[in-house]
Amino acid sequence: MSKVEDFLTKEEEQEIVEAIRVAEKNTSGEIRVHLEKKTSIDAYERAMEVFHLLKMDETELKNGVLIYLAVKDKTFVICGDKGINDVVPNDFWDCTRDVMVKNFKEGNYKQGLVEGIQRAGEQLQKYFPYQEGDKNELSNEISKDEL
Repeated sequence: MSKVEDFLTKEEEQEIVEAIRVAEKNTSGEIRVHLEKKTSIDAYERAMEVFHLLKMDETELKNGVLIYLAVKDKTFVICGDKGINDVVPNDFWDCTRDVMVKNFKEGNYKQGLVEGIQRAGEQLQKYFPYQEGDKNELSNEISKDEL
């Protein structure tokens, strides 16, 4: 895989976007996926940079979640905003991470992302249920960088 564009087909990308849309129907949380080839810094630090660049820290309830993948580095990070981190237990994202790792190890990247998004939506629903009049504050599209 030389480019991020080669990582997922257009159809797979649309399935991921649809998984985000469906997951967000049950929570006021906002979920984004960001793909890039590699990172020259620590993956968590880079994920936090991307979180800020995508303005995920500007949601009303501070309940954005970023699933960040550095494709060539074979690493990913799930990070949530302050509103989430203030109320959830430390192991909150473990089940999401675990289902993604299982799929990724088998080469099922699209499925890992879809199941991770579904699990993130379920987890967010417990603390940030959908509220009447909730608006989609962030794009559901996958963001990409070609570093």
